[in-house]
Amino acid sequence: MPQFLQPLRFTGARILRDGELQKRSLAITDGRITKGPLPEVDLSGYLILPGIIDLHGDAFERHIVPRPAADFSIGLGLAATDREAAANGVTTAWLAQGWSWEGGHRGPDRAEALMATLDAYRAQMLTDLRIQIRCETHLVDTAARMLEAVRRHRIDYVVFNNHLDEAVELARTEPARLTHWAQSAGRTVEEHLAAIEATRKRTPEVPRHLCYLAEMFDEIGVLYGSHDDPDGETRERFSMIGARIAEFPTSRRAAAAAKAMNDPVILGAPNVVRGGSQSGNVSAADLISQGLCDALVSDYYYPALLHAVWHLVDRGLKTLPQAWAMVSEKPAEILRLPDRGRLDFGRRADLCVVNEETRAVEMTISGGRLTYLAGEAAHRFAHRINALDMAVAAE
Repeated sequence: MPQFLQPLRFTGARILRDGELQKRSLAITDGRITKGPLPEVDLSGYLILPGIIDLHGDAFERHIVPRPAADFSIGLGLAATDREAAANGVTTAWLAQGWSWEGGHRGPDRAEALMATLDAYRAQMLTDLRIQIRCETHLVDTAARMLEAVRRHRIDYVVFNNHLDEAVELARTEPARLTHWAQSAGRTVEEHLAAIEATRKRTPEVPRHLCYLAEMFDEIGVLYGSHDDPDGETRERFSMIGARIAEFPTSRRAAAAAKAMNDPVILGAPNVVRGGSQSGNVSAADLISQGLCDALVSDYYYPALLHAVWHLVDRGLKTLPQAWAMVSEKPAEILRLPDRGRLDFGRRADLCVVNEETRAVEMTISGGRLTYLAGEAAHRFAHRINALDMAVAAE
């Protein structure tokens, strides 16, 4: 595990505290935000913001399988993902891993391999990486296996997902896309169609299966929700069994139903940056303007988190403190992380330092450990640390 930074006080920056930007200093020691006189680093011209908490991202898949026929080890992929997240101001991140009948990189075998590799990698990780399981609703015969994996690897977040309807529709209307889907899973088209048909036949078993999993998640202490709710009725059914987190509702009706039931709504930052969903679903910016979104996640592109914040600010949809809360404080509340998401005394020293002029992340500190440093901030930091080392040596 990387070493804690030596005790330091950052001065001159504007700091997000108590819902507003304040011109004050911020001190850290032993991985926590603290008080008291400490050696100073001048960060005039910078914003010091709570570290970004990303509740859903699958960009890690590109680091493991950058091309369909070019696999790399999961360990290499995790290390690259770790550094990419840190470079974008992320201090805590859930990797969205499928547990699906689809097989390939979304199948249970890959999920368990990712969990085991992450456990082994944890001692050297920079970002606090965790795993979110995207549990396919129709994979009813692996409940015991998944629950055992959840316990063994201390998984704390699951979302229910249903790709079966999409697969059936593709088989009927877009056979070329289905062929690509089958190839990515390492199957022939015939094998993939057989898997779809076998899964479809388990539909009557799904309601009892989901209720059982919900009961077990409550017992274990796992938070859970649903992914891609198409309408209010679907969201209500999931909410009734305890799957209270609405991740990527695909329509305004689904998002509105979630808010009516006080269920948090999570949307993709790329949707905000690109001005709409790449798959044709509801616009995230429109839902945000209507008060129907609580938090933003990277989805498939870590840089989108920071850019989505500035997009909301520049369009006048949110102030900077309000927009930043959607990638820090609100995610912490949703996943019940009381030690992060705000820059308060005693909390984890999770910081994202942004150049006010360029709006670029130039420093990230996760749990009091320096995970990313670049630009002018690197020059100031290196100069100050060198001066401190020389002073210690002189003593």
